[in-house]
Amino acid sequence: MLEIACFDSASALTAQKAGADRIEFCANYRAGGITPDFDALNAIRKQIDIPVYVMVRPRGGDFVYSEDEFDQMKTDIVAFRPVVNGFVFGILNPENCVDVPRNQKLVELAAPLPCTFHRAFDQTRDIYGAAQEITRCGFTSILTSGGQSNAVTGSETVAKLHQQLGGKITFILGGGVRASNIKLLVDKAGVDWYHSAAIIVQEKSASEKEIQQLQKILQAITTTTKELNLSD
Repeated sequence: MLEIACFDSASALTAQKAGADRIEFCANYRAGGITPDFDALNAIRKQIDIPVYVMVRPRGGDFVYSEDEFDQMKTDIVAFRPVVNGFVFGILNPENCVDVPRNQKLVELAAPLPCTFHRAFDQTRDIYGAAQEITRCGFTSILTSGGQSNAVTGSETVAKLHQQLGGKITFILGGGVRASNIKLLVDKAGVDWYHSAAIIVQEKSASEKEIQQLQKILQAITTTTKELNLSD
């Protein structure tokens, strides 16, 4: 399954056209994604049929938020809830551990919609302990590069996380996922979901060709796996 991070409306429309399974809608690519404008999100919802998760992140930088920033996150979740299929956020405390009370509060506000804990996870001091805490908070998935700078380097760690907790929470592998490495990542990580911005060199928006190629490879792998399972 393929999730595309979309930083503008054009990318969202491209992702749907190219066959993505889900969109993560946010703003500001250079900041790694922040909360998008409500009107922009509402506009694409009228044109997008596939699921849309929205990023709730009040600013770039670290993931330790002031009380005012936390209040803004709560306000945004309430505002976005009628028009999205899920949320993406994550809050850490000053020790770079999961801020359990605040995350639980946001998950409760988002209910019954599912929530993904984003790559703030990769900055935690103990990702195995953090994964357990995130699961207890009620998140349904974790977007991660395995605590490393990119998916290739962290894929084996994500495989271990999936083996330990995959029955309780979904791991989404992200961080430089491209058509050129997706086969390797599937072989190493073995998870069901992969996340990419699909932005290639010298382009500002998601590449339709890149998304199509990513999905083509994933679907071919899925088909082969099913055929092998049927033959056993």
